[in-house]
Amino acid sequence: MSQQEDDQTFTAAVRKWLLELPRYYKRAILVLTDTVMLSVIVWIAMSLRYQTYYWPDKIPEGLLFAAAPLITVATFAWFGLYRLVTRFIGYRGSVRIFACVALSVLIWALVVFMTGQHGIPRTVIITYGVFGAIMVTASRQAAGLLLKSVGIRIPKLPLDIERKPVLIYGAGQLGSELLEALRRVSDREPVGFIDNAKDMWGQYVGGVKVYRPEKIGHVIERAEVREILLAVPETKRRERRQIMSELENYPVAVKVMPSMEEIATGKVGITDVRPLEVEDLLGRDPVPPNLELLARSIRGKSILVTGAGGSVGSELVRQILKQHPARLVLFDISEAALYEIEMEMREAVSEFPEGTRPDIVSVLGSVLDDLVVRDTIKRFSVETIYHAAAYKHVPIVEQNASVGLLNNTFGCAVIAEAARDLGVERFVLISTDKAVNPTNVMGASKRLAELVLQAHASETEEGTVFTMVRFGNVLDSSGSVVRLFRKQIKAGGPITVTHPEIIRYFMSIPEAAELVIQAGAMATGGEVFVLDMGDPIKIDDLARLMIRLAGLDLKTEDTPYGDIEITYTGLRPGEKLYEELLLGANTRGTEHPRIMRSDEPYLPGDDLWRELDTLSDAMRRRDIEAIQGVLLQTVDGYRCVRDNEDAEAGSEKAVFTPISRTVH
Repeated sequence: MSQQEDDQTFTAAVRKWLLELPRYYKRAILVLTDTVMLSVIVWIAMSLRYQTYYWPDKIPEGLLFAAAPLITVATFAWFGLYRLVTRFIGYRGSVRIFACVALSVLIWALVVFMTGQHGIPRTVIITYGVFGAIMVTASRQAAGLLLKSVGIRIPKLPLDIERKPVLIYGAGQLGSELLEALRRVSDREPVGFIDNAKDMWGQYVGGVKVYRPEKIGHVIERAEVREILLAVPETKRRERRQIMSELENYPVAVKVMPSMEEIATGKVGITDVRPLEVEDLLGRDPVPPNLELLARSIRGKSILVTGAGGSVGSELVRQILKQHPARLVLFDISEAALYEIEMEMREAVSEFPEGTRPDIVSVLGSVLDDLVVRDTIKRFSVETIYHAAAYKHVPIVEQNASVGLLNNTFGCAVIAEAARDLGVERFVLISTDKAVNPTNVMGASKRLAELVLQAHASETEEGTVFTMVRFGNVLDSSGSVVRLFRKQIKAGGPITVTHPEIIRYFMSIPEAAELVIQAGAMATGGEVFVLDMGDPIKIDDLARLMIRLAGLDLKTEDTPYGDIEITYTGLRPGEKLYEELLLGANTRGTEHPRIMRSDEPYLPGDDLWRELDTLSDAMRRRDIEAIQGVLLQTVDGYRCVRDNEDAEAGSEKAVFTPISRTVH
């Protein structure tokens, strides 16, 4: 390690230690530092005046000498200088330092002259004041540079512009940078900070006071605040949700800063605040990825992603590209979707250094086309497959059962068999929580796809590693309830919710894709990986939150003059009140805290292939009863729900004796 790297490590350690100290310890350090520094300054001033190393000869002279730094430190404390957050002290804090030093010098001078001077020359008093102010200010600025990262350069705004009062929620580094930016390039005037950290209450950041959350109503009313700017990192979604619940009853608009990544890349400025969206609040705080797992099955390899143009598939492609594969094969049946993701990938690859750019290949085709699938795997020497291609909309698949089963189950079977025969190293299926005890054809089709992979894994001790990753809803995917609600709000309502008690798990698409890659890298064959989805969210609460975020009021019997009404339409065919993620109890943790491994029952290959042949024959005949019979016979927990009453009651319409299953 070089000397420069050692210095950087030491500086980072000192910064971390100082930031983690309790507030009172930090104040004690400042008081001690100021006392020592000011004592040295007055000693230097006396030594320069007498042209020798000064030492007081008499007690009165020594007391007056010591009084100078003590009076200055006491003045700092009286005027709240030690309550300012050092790393965010700003120019207003510097002005306050000069004013306090000037006042303390005046007090010291009065004491000196009233007690008979006792060897303290007037020039020393002046010298002490000038150098004391300079050195204290310089020490604060140096401490600020140590304790915070370099700020963002912001052009200045004319001072005569009319500004509207706002509150900033979050008095940390983001809040401080936002404060300085708003003062220079915005028509907003911050009148206070709100922060949950107790040690910040009553402090001043850049000359603006930090209030406890309980004071929000008082500050809003006193300063006529109509807007609150959220300066909380985007990774802290749980904290953002808590803040929104606190602000729910106040007549203010809540806006959020852009992400630091957007600011750093120059896409937006720090003052380009935007309305808070539901995606900013749902999901949960991300966990840093295991970089070794991300790269294990990708770096330097030829990767195939089916359904590459879809919501999850396209994000998988983006995450895979970051791990520098040798080749990335985009496979999709939709020409338009394939074109979009290919153009995005080619633009991203152009940013790579010469010689490190992976090949980007687009293949237009269906996973049901065995010839195209096999040709693609052989021609591009595919080593890892992520199978994301699927029909996933429950009501549509329910009405088109044969097509849904053909694509989701038999399409997976086609590509899995090709992967096994052609020696692909790893095959990862993107599955769903709807595959657990399914009440709809879509869920059953995905569970059958899982069974296909489990059967292959049980028959293959060496060769292709087959695995599957199961998770719930992802935010802002095609057909997402968030998109539907946003469209309904824009149209003036009503918002349609199927049931007031229905709940769902939500995860951001980037987090889901990242976890899928890491889970797939841990596979040894046949296991089901389940992603920790966090806490479930009531869809009814989600609808109310989106109405609030749109700046509108909910219309109810008690509030007939509201803007948007919520209507309950009843559960759709095959829809559950809640989703499950596990079939059995054979679940254990992995090296990643949000990925669990589950060994679940499966059908032996011969039994499964026989059932699939029966299912295929029923599909060709469009015999819905026969299709349902095979699903009931084959898929653990499957219930053929005929209507909404059955869905809510959880009743079963038919009982079949399942054929034997083995725990893998």
